[in-house]
Amino acid sequence: MKRGKKYVEAAKAIDRATLYDAADAVALVKKTAVAKFDETIEAHIRTGCDGRHADQQIRGAVVLPHGTGKKVRILVFAKDAKAEEAKAAGADYVGGEELIPKIQNENWFEFDVVVATPDMMGVVGRLGRVLGPKGLMPNPKAGTVTMDVTKAVQEIKAGKIEYRLDKTNIIHVPVGKASFTEEQLADNFQTLIDAINKARPAAVKGQYLKSVVLTSTMGPGVKVNPMKLA
Repeated sequence: MKRGKKYVEAAKAIDRATLYDAADAVALVKKTAVAKFDETIEAHIRTGCDGRHADQQIRGAVVLPHGTGKKVRILVFAKDAKAEEAKAAGADYVGGEELIPKIQNENWFEFDVVVATPDMMGVVGRLGRVLGPKGLMPNPKAGTVTMDVTKAVQEIKAGKIEYRLDKTNIIHVPVGKASFTEEQLADNFQTLIDAINKARPAAVKGQYLKSVVLTSTMGPGVKVNPMKLA
């Protein structure tokens, strides 16, 4: 894969064999994010879990203290008083049954997160095939199936992110933007790591955090020493 001049220059600042302390890794990632737009800083965490076993699944959500720097569009499935509550809390779209054909037939996906009240999950379940593969299906563990729609909407707008294992047992999550200060990025990263450590399944033996890499959208990855994050 041919890399651009900027990437090659940025990569020279990073020693690929070094496992950096979190603070140094954050500083390097920020320094090597040289694209013309405000790059997203992401964490990629490889775990010792085997996601094929139900007792080794990891899924949850955490509110990053400084948010993600991204404007998140929220769709809430709710009715009557709960629909009004969701609108008042700042949800971008609120509806019920009538949204199903719009999503299924018109391929409407102008939203980043879906929240639903428990009584609407029968309706939302019919969208499982389209929402599931996109990681948009509401889930009680992530706090997106709830009667407290006000809290759910406010937390997501404030920077709540969901983390989960992918098929290769890796967690991919944003921890902020390149325009954030090093302190803000380090704070967000530490909050995420604390939540993932807390979510460690009892069934996982041996090393839990196998490898941790911080990277910007267009920049090279920086390896963080996982032994110092336990």
